[in-house]
Amino acid sequence: QVQLVESGGDLVRPGGSLRLSCTASGSSLDSYAVAWFRQAPGKEREPVSYISSRTPRWGTTYYADSIKGRFTISRDKDKNMVYLQMNSLNSEDTGIYYCAAIQGWLADPFWQNYQRYQYYGSGTQVTVSS
Repeated sequence: QVQLVESGGDLVRPGGSLRLSCTASGSSLDSYAVAWFRQAPGKEREPVSYISSRTPRWGTTYYADSIKGRFTISRDKDKNMVYLQMNSLNSEDTGIYYCAAIQGWLADPFWQNYQRYQYYGSGTQVTVSS
C-alpha cells in the first residue's frame, strides 16, 4: 500500500510560482510512476504531468500542452517525494492538484487517464488570483 499526501498549494498572484510536493509512505516510490492531475471548479479533472519509475528507465516525463514550458516534474528518490514546480502561473491554473501513482509505467497518452492509477492523494488547493 502506498499513501500519498500532497502539499505546497497556496494563494499566489498571476505570474508567481509554487512548488507542490507529493510525499509517499508505506512503500518506496522507486517502482511507481507518478502523475499530477488537477481539477478546476466546475471542470473535469485533467492531466498535468507524469514522471516514470525505474521501469523502463528513470527520467521519462510527459506534460500537458497547457502547462508545457511552465511546469517541471521531478522526483527525489532519497526523500520518496515527487515535485511539481509551477512557474508563470495564471488564473487557468487554479484548482485542486492531485498526485497519483501506479506500479510500473504508462506510455503516452495512457498516463493521462486518471483511472489507470492505483493510489491517489487527497489534493492540495492552488489559487491564482490578484
